[in-house]
Amino acid sequence: MAGDSQVHMDHDMEIGVTPTAVQKLPKHMREAQITTERTHLIADSVKKPRQRYVQKDGKCNVHHGNVQETYRYLSDLFTTLVDLRWRFSLFIFTLVYVVNWLFFGLLWYIIALIRGDLWHSDEEGWTPCVENLNSFVSAFLFSIETETTIGYGYRVITEKCPEGIILLLIQAILGSIVNAMMVGCMFVKISQPKNRAETLMFSHKAVISVRDNKLCLMFRVGDLRNSHIVEASIRAKLIRSQQTKEGEFIPLNQTDINIGFDTGDDRLFLVSPLIISHEINEKSPFWELSQAQMDKEEFEIVVILEGMVEATGMTCQARSSYLDKEVLWGWRFTPVLSLEKGFYEVDYNSFHDIYETNTPSCSAKELAATLREGQLLPTLSLLTPELPKPYTLEPMSTHNPLSKEVDKGEEGERVEINGSAAALKDQPGLD
Repeated sequence: MAGDSQVHMDHDMEIGVTPTAVQKLPKHMREAQITTERTHLIADSVKKPRQRYVQKDGKCNVHHGNVQETYRYLSDLFTTLVDLRWRFSLFIFTLVYVVNWLFFGLLWYIIALIRGDLWHSDEEGWTPCVENLNSFVSAFLFSIETETTIGYGYRVITEKCPEGIILLLIQAILGSIVNAMMVGCMFVKISQPKNRAETLMFSHKAVISVRDNKLCLMFRVGDLRNSHIVEASIRAKLIRSQQTKEGEFIPLNQTDINIGFDTGDDRLFLVSPLIISHEINEKSPFWELSQAQMDKEEFEIVVILEGMVEATGMTCQARSSYLDKEVLWGWRFTPVLSLEKGFYEVDYNSFHDIYETNTPSCSAKELAATLREGQLLPTLSLLTPELPKPYTLEPMSTHNPLSKEVDKGEEGERVEINGSAAALKDQPGLD
């Protein structure tokens, strides 16, 4: 048996499996691996995955911990109830009503107990506070009938019970407040505009290619519903780590990405899918990044689409994000809009499709300098195709068709005689 275990251990060492005894040692006491050129190449090519700040579905990947002042949630109780998950909301909704009915049912039972209605209800000439209330269960049922205004007519309050009348007024008022709060919470939770954001789409990838001799970062958005988003606007944030000149490290620094704020292109008419473009210029954080440098960067682009729901008028916000590995250099989006007979058709099967295009790998700064010097790269010949010559109309002739040209033989002089004027002179009575 000992020999077999030794053989298995030797076999594990040959195939690269660490023995159990070695695995239990601390990390700094384990035998260091011998690095080779191949391991260096593998380590350099594998990029550590970045943790998302915002998920693809728009949920923020941030958890609040060690919150000491929890009473702040109770100060805004309505919002707290709306933000709860559905299972907790339904549980609290049911619990509030049941506790309310039990509480007032207990009060009705105490009144009947103090007045002696539970023992003298069968006596002739005895007027109870509530007729046919002879146990706690009947008091609980009367509380439900009173607050929900069911009114079966079997248990009714009499006029000779002032304390019962006062309790009836209190229950009616408090019941209305509970109904307004709980029904309002459920209505707001059902009609939350974040459910409307489920039909707003963002492309899976963002791309970088050339538009009008300028590098642009682009992504596509679309709306699946026929009811449009009113006053839609879009903005983008660049999330990446940054270290200041003073040495301060900012782990999740947010930088604005201009996608048309100064020109008004950030305000969208989202009837069909649109390609949102960010021109990489001097103010862009990607101005000095080439394709090789972009592959080494670690960042996340968060895009936020806001607008009002046309049906309800409530503000809606949809979010998504693109990691550095989801930004592809040298690609474009496939067109999805086609002209049919009498309408335009959107093919959402091609919404996320992209195709590779010829794009320079230099930075936008180097590309702009090259274009300013007039040295067009060969790779730009496909990006800036020769436009067809515009069709121009021939200028209208100023020659009068009624004029006659007479050449004077040897002198080469030309005399124009207006035929219509000569004809008018020949007519009698015009001299």
